[in-house]
Amino acid sequence: MNRVYPRRTAALAILCLPLLTRAAENSLSTARESVGQWVQTQQLISRTRTEWEADREMLQQSKALFERELKAVQEEMAKQGTNSTVANTERLKLDGELKRSNEAIEAARSQISAMETELRALIPLLPAPVLSGAQQLLNRLPADPANTKAGVTERVQTVVSLLNEVDKFNNAVTVFTEKRRNDKGEEVSVETVYAGLGAAYFVNESGNFAGFGRPGDKGWEWTVDPALAADVREMIRIYRNERTARFVPLPVTVR
Repeated sequence: MNRVYPRRTAALAILCLPLLTRAAENSLSTARESVGQWVQTQQLISRTRTEWEADREMLQQSKALFERELKAVQEEMAKQGTNSTVANTERLKLDGELKRSNEAIEAARSQISAMETELRALIPLLPAPVLSGAQQLLNRLPADPANTKAGVTERVQTVVSLLNEVDKFNNAVTVFTEKRRNDKGEEVSVETVYAGLGAAYFVNESGNFAGFGRPGDKGWEWTVDPALAADVREMIRIYRNERTARFVPLPVTVR
């Protein structure tokens, strides 16, 4: 009897081996399907998160507005107690204010879009110092004002800041060191005096290269005129308080 048991056990193990192999294969297939479903789920979560981030700013603005309105309603209802008639009246009033607020936001969005379009059209007419100083603000202007996710408040702040920069430059006389090409196409270091956004005059250190500039239809246009060298140099000295202030004759074009 003792000799028979091991033989039966070995036979049983041989018979069960294919069953165990198929079970392992089924488990592996099930695991693969589970991993595939998990990957699809993660992709769906990632796509949903991206879409949510895109709409989050608008939702936050709406949420903040609704929270303010809700707080105002709650405070008013607390004052009025259980007087439902007064509460309903106030609710209707707040609904009307909310509607007017939304209409004002839409009107502001339309107006700011028009201003952004006008500003972009004026960029070529701005001198290099203005463009350099306001580059970060210019980068915030949406490429397509009618199709942007930037908030209205942010866009208004950008436009106002740009207009302030332009206005500040336009109401002052400033001197900048720049590079300008002479008749030979060589770059020459010059000092340029900008009289706001209307005119500019330049001269190099040796005084043999000078001229003036003005805004044109496609940007600033520069004209070489060596005869202006002495007057431009004198104006720079007056600007730096090295000379007593006096009138300096320089050409100006009025359009």
